Amino acid sequence: MIVLVIGGSASGKSAYAETRLQQMQAARKYYIATMQVWDSEGEKRVKKHRNMRKDKGFLTIEKQRDIAEVVLEDADAWLLECVSNLVANEMFDARDFQVADAVIKKIVGEMDALMKKGKHGVIVTNNIFEDGAEYDDAMQQYLHALGQINQALAQQADEVIEVVAGIPVVVKKKDRSMDV
Repeated sequence: MIVLVIGGSASGKSAYAETRLQQMQAARKYYIATMQVWDSEGEKRVKKHRNMRKDKGFLTIEKQRDIAEVVLEDADAWLLECVSNLVANEMFDARDFQVADAVIKKIVGEMDALMKKGKHGVIVTNNIFEDGAEYDDAMQQYLHALGQINQALAQQADEVIEVVAGIPVVVKKKDRSMDV
């Protein structure tokens, strides 16, 4: 089962995703953290998330890019936190700016491979599309890439949950009785 969890900043999506991972019948649970730390604020967020998952029995892998390289030995379940960081890491690489289409192709392919590892997966992503602001070309490409990737992941997911003010709202739930 693949669960996509989407929400705005500080919506409670991470806590919800971790709870879903804990509920999955799995002996080995991996937590794939994608945040690239650039400053003290980033360090605080990483520390907060490490504390949130402390003592939950997750095997943590910190991987900011190239998710296809992640090795999940005997994985039963995994959580990827989060797609929006992964897109930024790939697109705004210190070596070179990557255009949206290349990032979309790479991440969708890598996520497809990740979704085949283990019995269960939880993917966390952000909803950052509702502010109505105008951005420069690089940010517009980022938003386009994240939106396209979120759509591709939602199509593949068995469940899509939007977390709003800490409340999970079911957007999609695959009816397993219809599987052939």
